[in-house]
Amino acid sequence: MLVGDAGFQCRVGCGACCIAPSIGSPIPGMPAGKPAGVACVQLDEHYRCRLFGQPERPLVCGQFKAEASMCGSSREEALEVIRVLEEQTR
Repeated sequence: MLVGDAGFQCRVGCGACCIAPSIGSPIPGMPAGKPAGVACVQLDEHYRCRLFGQPERPLVCGQFKAEASMCGSSREEALEVIRVLEEQTR
């Protein structure tokens, strides 16, 4: 598990942060980044990042921190919260 603010931990099998937001910087396998709502090609079948801890991982991904207000109480809630934030910051 990854620890974010105030000890909040990433939910195993979630991957919402690798699906819901758009990423404008290049990702290995996605040179133009990715649109919102599309799973990153680096997200494995267990919803884990294949690039975690690697220098190829986009800076924006490394800066993302799990927190209760963003991740909610379920994967579905996290997908919706991040989707809404994406729309609001477009």
